[in-house]
Amino acid sequence: MRKSRRRYKRRMRTIKLFLFVFFSAASFLIVILGASFFLGPPSLEREQNTIYYSASGEVFGEEFGKEKRYWVGLEAIDDKVETATIKTEDQTFYDHFGFDFKRLAGAILKDIQTLSLKEGASTITQQYARNLFLSHEKTWKRKLYEAFYTVRLEMFYEKEELLEGYLNTIYYGHGAYGIEAASKYYFNKSADTLTWAEASMLAGIPKGPSIYSPFHNMDKAKARQELILTNLFHQGVLDEATYREAINEALQFSDSRTIVTKGIAPYFQDVVEKELVTLLDMDVESIKSGGYKVYTTLQMDQQLAMQQSVESTITNTDIQVGSMAMDPSSGAITALIGGQNYEDSSYNRAVQAKRMPGSSFKPFLYYAGLENGMTAATTMMSKPTTFALANGQSYQPSNFNDYYANEPITMAQAIALSDNIFAVKTNLYVTPERFVRIAKEKFLIDSELEPVASLALGTEVVSVEEMTRAYSIIANGGKEITPHTITKVIDAQGNIVYDRTTEEEEEKNSFFPFFSEKVDPKQLLQPELAYILTDMMKGMFRKDLNGYMSVTGATIADQLTHDYAGKSGTTDSDSWMIGFSPSIVTSVWIGYDDNRPIEKVEEHHFSKDIWANFMEKAHEDMIVTNPERPLNVIEVPIDLQTGFVASDACTSAYPMLFVKGTEPTQQCTVHLNNYLSEDIKQAVEEHPFLKKWWDWLWIGEEPPSE
Repeated sequence: MRKSRRRYKRRMRTIKLFLFVFFSAASFLIVILGASFFLGPPSLEREQNTIYYSASGEVFGEEFGKEKRYWVGLEAIDDKVETATIKTEDQTFYDHFGFDFKRLAGAILKDIQTLSLKEGASTITQQYARNLFLSHEKTWKRKLYEAFYTVRLEMFYEKEELLEGYLNTIYYGHGAYGIEAASKYYFNKSADTLTWAEASMLAGIPKGPSIYSPFHNMDKAKARQELILTNLFHQGVLDEATYREAINEALQFSDSRTIVTKGIAPYFQDVVEKELVTLLDMDVESIKSGGYKVYTTLQMDQQLAMQQSVESTITNTDIQVGSMAMDPSSGAITALIGGQNYEDSSYNRAVQAKRMPGSSFKPFLYYAGLENGMTAATTMMSKPTTFALANGQSYQPSNFNDYYANEPITMAQAIALSDNIFAVKTNLYVTPERFVRIAKEKFLIDSELEPVASLALGTEVVSVEEMTRAYSIIANGGKEITPHTITKVIDAQGNIVYDRTTEEEEEKNSFFPFFSEKVDPKQLLQPELAYILTDMMKGMFRKDLNGYMSVTGATIADQLTHDYAGKSGTTDSDSWMIGFSPSIVTSVWIGYDDNRPIEKVEEHHFSKDIWANFMEKAHEDMIVTNPERPLNVIEVPIDLQTGFVASDACTSAYPMLFVKGTEPTQQCTVHLNNYLSEDIKQAVEEHPFLKKWWDWLWIGEEPPSE
């Protein structure tokens, strides 16, 4: 009796436990189903690619996150891929409600036996839920959430939608997510053109991308592919002939193994990306996969012209290039090249590299000279000179090829010929400290500059971007600008998250809240001096300024059909050409990454040739409006030999600009002797009194006493 009572109690406890588990499971299931129903369909939104638009609205680049993704519909995926995937990953996909309970029970039992969570029995829907909403950590909590999302997906979406989502989000290794990305990565083809051999190879990778990728382990990848093909054959999907053909097919893997392309302006796109990080205060990966539409300042015609100019000029050499074009009125970067080949090197030499600018730094010095009382007609001796410096040391610069005028030359001619002696004398006159201050405060040079005599010759290092902005300040009449590549950013929901025009107006109104009129940019340079400096910088292309050597732009002057101002610069390892019209400023740097000397003569010409070709192409359809001369600026013909006002007798007269009141007043008389007849010259020579006055008047000797 007592035994039967104990058996009865044990039986009742078992029944109660069973009922408790049953009703708990049922309650849990009811809660899950109820919550799933009332919460509605989960969002299938995925990471989206950020797209870059040019100034004219053309797409020039598409940015992916670290995950390479292409979303394609089922109609664009070969049936072979769908079949191979389902038969490999989830044979009852079209029959279950998200779970394969037979496989699940076996997996749970094995997990309990091993006290682990290693065994997997996930259906396609479960894997899709994990890809969309969860991490891949192996915890009970994650598995419960996965089950919850699986129910919701099955409840509200058709099987075809789930399969499409799965095939577009599953990981195939090497950063490739989705079948289209994988097809391009492994076979350099789209997912709608795969063979059975290719489809089965891809279907085997998701089980363990680090194990079954043919690029990691070809033997294991091939073994798994054959296992899948054999399974398809046994299930009657493949006939024997197709099976044998697929097994024996020699797979043609992609050599490039790239999916993401930076478009036609990869270096420019990198600059945009960096600017986005600052503007949106987000990390790079969030931006890349955030689905933003980014409208930029890129002018497609200019970018293509710049690339064509570089490609047609630099051939069969590993010398590098950095080039940038900018709208001087706004600071908008309209074209940019950071190197010869982005795939070989993404290092951006237009914004990241800092190199010695050589004589292209001189315009900032001559502006300092103009501010400190010098004029275009100021003359200094051009001859070998040793400078005694304040620290007790000496400095002996030299001109190109040791050419010197060995007589005084004007500032206008010194710029055109790039006379180094004149430049160093100017630097010591304005003082190196003042020169550094002007370069930083007025031309916004950010790089470190040492106040030394050699700074006149560009011996410190700067970037192409810095030089382009500085020249733009000259080109726009001395106004401050901020280099930029972005005009507007729209998020994935269509909201404008950044508008440069609006931001600028708000910034101005914050300083001037009671005024609605436009506030002009800060004036950095004196407009009249910027205008005069621009005119002097045109001299490098004007052969009228030829002197002891040709003007520095002589080799390209005949190619130019527009009025440009500019300056070149050369060091042992750097070659620069920077110039502008009122509408565009362009800088070109040429050199080797390892700073080795540029020894080939033709390579020294690359920067000028690229610049000239690009500028001419860019101006073909460009409307250029020349600025009006300031009212207080006048033009005076100057004799290049003396720096005095030229007479009709002067054979080397050149028109120069001056702020009214600073122009020379003394008339050049050196050449008047050429105007006199031989009879008058002889009479003067024969009459001592006339000769004495003549020498005083024309030559400058002591005047005769009364």
